[in-house]
Amino acid sequence: MSTREPPRKKTVWSLRSRAVRGWLYQALALAAVAAVVAFLAHNTQVNMRERGIQSGFDFLSQSAGFDIGETMVAYDPSETYGKALWVGVLNTLRVAVIGIVLTTLVGVLMGIGRFSHNALVRGVCYAYVETFRNVPILLQLLMWYLFFVEVLPPPQEAWNAGNLFYLSKGGFAFPSPVWAPGHAWMALGALVGLVAGVGYRRWAQREFERTGQDRNRWALPLAAVVLGAGLGWAAGGAPREWSVPEQLAFMVDGGISATPEFLAVLIGLTLYTGAFVAEVVRGGIQSVSHGQTEAASALGLSPRQRMRLVVLPQAMRVIIPPLTNQYLNLTKNSSLAVAIGYPDVVSIANTTLNQSGRAVECIAIIMLVYLTTSLSTSALMNWYNKRVAIQER
Repeated sequence: MSTREPPRKKTVWSLRSRAVRGWLYQALALAAVAAVVAFLAHNTQVNMRERGIQSGFDFLSQSAGFDIGETMVAYDPSETYGKALWVGVLNTLRVAVIGIVLTTLVGVLMGIGRFSHNALVRGVCYAYVETFRNVPILLQLLMWYLFFVEVLPPPQEAWNAGNLFYLSKGGFAFPSPVWAPGHAWMALGALVGLVAGVGYRRWAQREFERTGQDRNRWALPLAAVVLGAGLGWAAGGAPREWSVPEQLAFMVDGGISATPEFLAVLIGLTLYTGAFVAEVVRGGIQSVSHGQTEAASALGLSPRQRMRLVVLPQAMRVIIPPLTNQYLNLTKNSSLAVAIGYPDVVSIANTTLNQSGRAVECIAIIMLVYLTTSLSTSALMNWYNKRVAIQER
């Protein structure tokens, strides 16, 4: 016997329809916003024209003429303003991405540590949170910068660990591999191992829900990544050349060097935002009913298993939304790096503004960069939040 689909309701285009009125109000609001933006843009152009101020983004193709002390890509002062701003964007993204990873690790560890049965661990975590979240971030950045440029020894007397790691006023230097095609194969192998590890973790989760038997979900995925990277490294010719830092008469040469400005920004943002993330994690854990912990204990789960398998998965629905806000705050607070001379997009845009006189355009570029990074971070975290919500159903 065939079943018929119920007839679809036809949309009635009438002002009496709530849906139609909703679309109409949204269209009117959008038109009003567009009109205001158009008026402000036209008024700005008229005022700038009357005062003889040039406008437009044609300056991006002009030679910048200034050097940048720290770059992730090759840059020369003879290159364009556009290239200089791109260098600033990459420097901002480097601080934001590494800072988010380190902040997550610090915040989760400190948040869980607040529930430790060891009084010393609880006290240290509590003191960390109350200290770093109650001191303004700008003061913390200045404090770390002064530590690197005033307290640490000069480069010729750098603190040395095994002739491999050097820490001084010139920054932190450590060994790095010399790039070869084999490293690309190594990265590809690690990516394949990562995909295999994610697949194993999903299978282990399904088996745990079906049988109740818990499997180690970190050892095998990590081994898959290491094995994949090793096979890729071998397939690419097994490159072994390294650039090792060397102590010279007046400096440390070789390897990779992180400048004092970068280290001060990274450490300051990580410790400051990590204190807020710790409170987010603590609040999420406290939102889980105590009965869930008692039930897990009755099943014979260890404290570590209770936290990993029962408490944290349920706390994630409370943790993720405010955690997203902290990630956004970290990215936006990176603009304070201009106070200690780190060449992020704000610093380079300010230099570009002073030389070219294109204030509106430079400020618009800064706004676009932070808006894009914030929306991208928010979209990624919203996707993850929906994925967690689906898994809980």
